[in-house]
Amino acid sequence: MSPFPADAASNLSGPPWLRARRAAAFERFQASDLPTEAEEVWRYSRIDELDLDAYSPLGAGAGVVVMDHAGLGRELPPALQAVAVAVGERAGLVVVHNGKVVRTELEPTLAERGVMLGSLVDDDASGEGLVGSVTDVPDAFVDLNTAFMADVVTVRVPRGVAVERPVLVLHWVDAVGGAVFPRLVVQAGEASQVSVVDHVASPAGLAAFVVPVVELDAGDAANVAYVGMQELGRRVWQVGYQASRVGRDAMLGSVLVALGGEYARVATDSRLLGLGGTSRLRALYFGDGAQMHDFRTLQDHDAPKTTSDLLFKGAVEDESRAVYSGLIRIRKGAAGTNAFQTNRNLVLGEGAHADSVPNLEIEENDVKCSHASAVGPIDEEQRYYLEARGLPPEAAERLIVLGFFEEILDDIHITGLHEPLRQAVAAKLETGPKLETAPSGTATA
Repeated sequence: MSPFPADAASNLSGPPWLRARRAAAFERFQASDLPTEAEEVWRYSRIDELDLDAYSPLGAGAGVVVMDHAGLGRELPPALQAVAVAVGERAGLVVVHNGKVVRTELEPTLAERGVMLGSLVDDDASGEGLVGSVTDVPDAFVDLNTAFMADVVTVRVPRGVAVERPVLVLHWVDAVGGAVFPRLVVQAGEASQVSVVDHVASPAGLAAFVVPVVELDAGDAANVAYVGMQELGRRVWQVGYQASRVGRDAMLGSVLVALGGEYARVATDSRLLGLGGTSRLRALYFGDGAQMHDFRTLQDHDAPKTTSDLLFKGAVEDESRAVYSGLIRIRKGAAGTNAFQTNRNLVLGEGAHADSVPNLEIEENDVKCSHASAVGPIDEEQRYYLEARGLPPEAAERLIVLGFFEEILDDIHITGLHEPLRQAVAAKLETGPKLETAPSGTATA
């Protein structure tokens, strides 16, 4: 029997509109074929290795064991607690356990001004214009997420409201053999401002399938900053999708950090739909052991005088792999567009490998557009310079790799996150076998 029975999605909790949407999405999923590596957008991936029969969606199948859930609404596992401490003062907090919201905090003054934070499933709204508003491109895994998402985390900021401190969304995944479908929707009204830190982690040794979907909607003249951090265990498969919609004179800044997972993929589609909109996309990823990080991006310009600037930087060592494939699309009528796409990869060992495939699709003449990619080892002149000044080879390599990523860290506006990320990168550079330790207890948030 399939782990995704036909009636399971519609039987999950939620208002009628959500159950109907789940059923329609699952019907589309069943009618479509799973992607294969023969498709260009999945080229170089490991999607042919995915065995959906090995996972069961929570609430839809028996036999899914939750490793540690007691008290998660009050306490945080150390991995999440460290992020909360690094972020510092915050405007709001949402804790999500296996895709379900278990804790929500919001400054009362923001609630009085109309800011909404929490679960859409528990909302009386119809959901129109939220779930699926950005993700209108056919995608089997987005449909699977829509069908089986346990909850929808929503961050809604009304017109003209500035949320000065970050909103923190913390996901903990501990369902052994489970398929988990986190969903986050960020809506920023006209001339509003909000920043969101979205972090997902799991215990060491957990085998699970995680399918996150993130929707970022920057209204006209809005400013949205998003930081997505992934520190899943080495037996977790992730197939994620991030979609953004950028309005007139709006600014979207997105930074992705990928350090965990066995196979971790994120497809990022950024659509510039209003005159003068700007999208600034960044990513930092580092694979070791047998990990694979896979990024596919679309910078889609559908309005004049829009700007997109993408910089993805990654490193691979041991037998890990990385893939980047990106497309800049400039549609007819998007005159005056500026679009830039850069991907750079450090290969730190003979067994590691990285692929980089930038692409352009231009239908307008009056544009400025460029793309660049690089895959290679550490610059020997840099290494020689440091070693000639007395640094041992390991320390020299560490400094070079940290310096390589510093440009991405500078784009993370929450400076408290910089040092923990440097430490996480440095930990991957340590010699010795890449083994996970058993998870420890919890800490009070």
